[in-house]
Amino acid sequence: MLAKVISCAVVGLDGVPVTVEVDFSPNAGVAQFNIVGLPGNAIKESRERVRTAIKNSGLRFPFKRYTVNLAPADIPKDGPAYDLPIAIGSLAATDQAPVESLETAMFVGELSLDGNLRHVKGVLSCAYAARQMGLQAIYVPEADAPEAALIPDIDVIPVATLGQLIEHLFGMHLIPVFQRGGASPADEAALLAGLVDFAEIRGQEHVKRALEVAAAGNHNLLLSGPPGAGKTLMARALPGILPAMSIDEALEVTRIYSVADLLPGDSPLLRARPYRAPHHTISQAGLVGGGRIPRPGEITLAHRGVLFLDEFGEFGRGALEVMRQPIEDKKVTISRANGTLTFPANFMLVAAMNPCPCGYFGDPSHECTCSPGAIRRYQQTISGPLLDRIDIHVDVPRVDYDKLTSHAQAESSAAIRARVEAARARQRQRFGGHGRLYANGDMGPGDIRRYCQLTAEAESLIKVTLRQMQLSARAYHRVLKLGLTIADLAGSPVIDVPHLAEAIQYRPRRAI
Repeated sequence: MLAKVISCAVVGLDGVPVTVEVDFSPNAGVAQFNIVGLPGNAIKESRERVRTAIKNSGLRFPFKRYTVNLAPADIPKDGPAYDLPIAIGSLAATDQAPVESLETAMFVGELSLDGNLRHVKGVLSCAYAARQMGLQAIYVPEADAPEAALIPDIDVIPVATLGQLIEHLFGMHLIPVFQRGGASPADEAALLAGLVDFAEIRGQEHVKRALEVAAAGNHNLLLSGPPGAGKTLMARALPGILPAMSIDEALEVTRIYSVADLLPGDSPLLRARPYRAPHHTISQAGLVGGGRIPRPGEITLAHRGVLFLDEFGEFGRGALEVMRQPIEDKKVTISRANGTLTFPANFMLVAAMNPCPCGYFGDPSHECTCSPGAIRRYQQTISGPLLDRIDIHVDVPRVDYDKLTSHAQAESSAAIRARVEAARARQRQRFGGHGRLYANGDMGPGDIRRYCQLTAEAESLIKVTLRQMQLSARAYHRVLKLGLTIADLAGSPVIDVPHLAEAIQYRPRRAI
């Protein structure tokens, strides 16, 4: 007898429907359990999990010939999420599950040997695919029901055990549909809990201003200064002034973390913007993604958030150079022998580095011990094309003793965040008809020509600057985008001389 069960494969970040076909041959001479259709190692091992789980659930498993086909056969399948559909298909093929109830539902889940269902990754993508297919329900492990319920217009059935599911399918003891609680507004206090407040940072007012501009327009930023000046501390305070994510952004980020299996168990929907800070020993694949079946890297995990690279000059040059295209395109494409996948990568790059190996080059109060050649080699670790993609370059000097010991209260993160939110609101109004644009930093050359309106005096200033500083076309566009963000913070509809002058002073005045 042949039974068909609908399941799902996660390819990149998307769910692809998979039909699990189970054929049971009771008269075959040799007892076998064969799985075909490009199964991975975890799926090949599922034959033992399925057989034992069925027996331990009080059901029969006639030891005859089973042939399981995962269609379409040209898509690689991996992971234990096919345990449940294979088990249901095997039971339906042996008349222990109603076949007619399997046509309008999707089944996803890993089985333990006692028949309990375990958590699997990528459930959010599977639920979205099920809704796109027009299915009525999706059966998932009980622990994954809150995540699947983030997708509306489809019934989510939380399953605890295989035996419970069979009773439900026969109508004996129905499992209640998971009740959605709705996406509640983000609690600002909860989002900011544990973050460094800008009020606790003494001095460095110009650096705080640069961080505010970066947060307001989603601009990349490089902090350079001696050890102990506060670069890392201020970067860690940056999430406290970022605007809250919209529901669409939160779902987008949650789907990435679901596929990467990094969702916290107590929070199916991520509301805080990601903040990723990988160590400088990270590999190229770890940074941009990769593997035999490509997985998201740090730049994708930082999507809609911050990617903080401390000790920027210590990262491998190859790892840094592969970020050049994602910074421009806001996505990364990974090609392997078995296919090409594209992951989103719209992140804010925040880098921190010392000006030389000892860290004190240019410090007026501490002598640098590095030779000119060592300084030059260290600064050339970061290529010019990569530096050209960074909008804001800020020198972070040592904090004076008077400021460090001052009891005067600095401006809080909440006050700065209010200005950032107001600037982002102006940008949302400006880009209302363009779903791909979330902030000024997302604009391309065509968008810059359309939205960056300069006064006559600002036009004269940018002409002189372009000639004297010998700005590249990319740097010119980044200055305009930065000037527009500063104008948004000031509430101005056009870019005036003060806005443009501040944007220009953020360009590097020496090679780093």
